[in-house]
Amino acid sequence: MRKLTQGLAFTLMTVLTVFWVGQATASAMPTLEEMLEDKVLGDPKAPVTIVEYASLGCPHCKQFHEETLPRIKKKYVASGKVKVIFRDFPLGQRAMAASMVARCAGPVRYFAMVDVLFRDQAVWGRAEDGMAALIASAKKLGMSEAQVDSCLRNEGLLQGLRKIAEDAHNTHGVASTPSFLVQGQKVEGAQPFDAFEQLIQRALREKS
Repeated sequence: MRKLTQGLAFTLMTVLTVFWVGQATASAMPTLEEMLEDKVLGDPKAPVTIVEYASLGCPHCKQFHEETLPRIKKKYVASGKVKVIFRDFPLGQRAMAASMVARCAGPVRYFAMVDVLFRDQAVWGRAEDGMAALIASAKKLGMSEAQVDSCLRNEGLLQGLRKIAEDAHNTHGVASTPSFLVQGQKVEGAQPFDAFEQLIQRALREKS
C-alpha cells in the first residue's frame, strides 16, 4: 500500500506547476456535477456495494484493477449482485492531475479512461514532461490538448476531488490506497479475489 505522505492540501497552482499548461481554447466539457458524481460500475440497485478509494498513481491500485476487479466484475457485477463505486484518493500532484483528466472524460468514457491511465501509469507518472505524457494518454480516448488544459484549470473540480479524499480520511480513516468498504467493512490493500469473494458471499447471505 502506498501511504499518504503529502497530506491532502492540494492546490490548483500546484497542479499547474507540475504540469505546464498552454493557452489552448477548450472544447465543451461535462458539467461539474457530472464530473464529481459517484462513478458506479454495475446495477445501482445491486444488494452489495464495494466502495474503492484509489490513486491513479498507485501501483497496488493498478494491480487491483488489472487482476482482481475483472474477476469481481465477471462473477458479481455482471450478475447484478455487486456494484462498485470508484472514489478518488490522489496521492501526489500527478495522481491528482490524472484524476481530474479521468473525471473530465465524461460519464460514458470515465472507466475506460481510468483503465488507460492505469495502463500508462509508469509513463505519465515518471516522464520528465508529465503534461505531454498525460495528454498522450488522454488522446487515446479522444480528449484533446485543449480539453486537458481546461480540465486542469477547473478549480471546482480540484476542490471537489479534495473533498472526496478528505471525507474518506475523516469519515472512514482512509490513509492509504487502495482502501475499500465492502458493504461498510473496511479492507486495506490490493487483496486477492478470494478475500473479496468471502466478504461478498457473507454480505449476500446477510441480505437473503
